[in-house]
Amino acid sequence: MTETTETGTEMPPCPECGSEYAYESGALLVCPMCGHEWAPADGPVNGTDGDSADGERVVRDAVGNVLSDGDTVTLVKSVKVSGGGGGAIKVGTKVTGIRLITDGVGDHDIDARVPGFGKLQLKSSVVKRVS
Repeated sequence: MTETTETGTEMPPCPECGSEYAYESGALLVCPMCGHEWAPADGPVNGTDGDSADGERVVRDAVGNVLSDGDTVTLVKSVKVSGGGGGAIKVGTKVTGIRLITDGVGDHDIDARVPGFGKLQLKSSVVKRVS
C-alpha cells in the first residue's frame, strides 16, 4: 500500500533506508523505521546532493539551508568518531570554514577542521549553517 500526503500526492520512500512507511509531520516527512526527516517534493534536502538550475551541485544542511565553502556550521546531533582517539563530537560544536567535497567517504560531503578532533569529513545532514 502506498501512502499519500494531504495534498493527494504519493508519499516518497525514505531516502535513508528505503522504507515505504513515511508519514507527514508538519512540513516534514518522517520515517518511522530509521527516524530520518526530510522536506517533501521540493528537491533534495537534509544533506542530499542536488543540482541547481545552472547545473551546479547543491548541498543543504539539516534544516534545508544551502551550504557553501567557508560557511560556519554547528552540529545538531552528536557524532561518534571512530579510529584514532575515538570519542564523540557534541551537539552545538561550532565548526568554521567548511569545504564542500564530492569525493567524501560514503555520503560525507563536508571537509572540516573540528576543534579537539582535527580534520574530519562530516555529513551535511548533521550540521546547521550559522547565520
